[in-house]
Amino acid sequence: MAENRASVYGEGVPCWVDAQLPDVAAGRRFYGELFGWTFDEEVPDSAAAVWARKDGSPVAALTHKTDGRMPTVWTVYFATPDARALCGRIRAAGGQIVTAPVPVDGLGAAALATDPEGAVFGLWQAGDHPGFGRRHEAGTFGWVELYARDTQAANAFYGSLFHDALFGADAEPDFGRAPVSDVFPAEMPPHFLVHFLVADCEQAVGAVQRLGGRVQAPAFDASYGRVAVVTDNQGASFALLQR
Repeated sequence: MAENRASVYGEGVPCWVDAQLPDVAAGRRFYGELFGWTFDEEVPDSAAAVWARKDGSPVAALTHKTDGRMPTVWTVYFATPDARALCGRIRAAGGQIVTAPVPVDGLGAAALATDPEGAVFGLWQAGDHPGFGRRHEAGTFGWVELYARDTQAANAFYGSLFHDALFGADAEPDFGRAPVSDVFPAEMPPHFLVHFLVADCEQAVGAVQRLGGRVQAPAFDASYGRVAVVTDNQGASFALLQR
C-alpha cells in the first residue's frame, strides 16, 4: 500500500527505531523469527547498525552496544529538518541533549535527547535515508507511547516542539502519553515504549516466550489497540500492538 511506503516525514513524526544490543546476531535470530524480518549483510565494523527489512523495505536497525554500562533498549527517532535547531528548542524547553547531532554516512544526522523527566528519544535529520520504508502493518512500527510521571507537563513539552505532528488538523498521531503507573510500577523511570504491529497479540506473546523473551505486562486493552509489553532475549523492552 502506498501509504506504508512513506518517503517524507514531517517534524515530530516518529520516523525510525533502533535497538542497542550486546549480541546483534542473536537479535537477528529473535526478530527475524518474531516479525519475519530479513537483514542486510553485517559490515566489518561491529558497531555499525544492521538494517532490518520487511518485504525488502527498511523498518528498523539493530546496533551493537559497545559499552556494557549502557542500557539494552529500543529508541524512537523523531523526524526534523534541522536537528541542531531542534536541539536548541529542546534545551530552551527544559530538556537535555545527550548526544549532539552526528552525521551518519550520508544517510542523515542523528541526535539523542531527554525530556525534562528524563525520557530518552532520538532525532533524525534525513539525508539519503528518510526513515521507515514500511510502517503501520504487521511486523513494522505502529505506535510509540511515552510513559510519563506528569502527562500534562509532557503535553506542554512535546507540544511546544512538535505541535503540528501532535495537534495539527491533518495529524494522524503515532505517539501517545500515559502515566507510568498505568502499566508499570510507580518507581519505573519515564520512558518511550516502541510498539510493533502484530495480527494476534496473544499469539505473538507466545512466540516471544518461545524465543527466550519474557512478558512484562500481559495483553491489555488500550485506546489505540490491544497491547502486551515484552522484552527480547537480551532485555530490550518493546510492545506488541494488535489493532
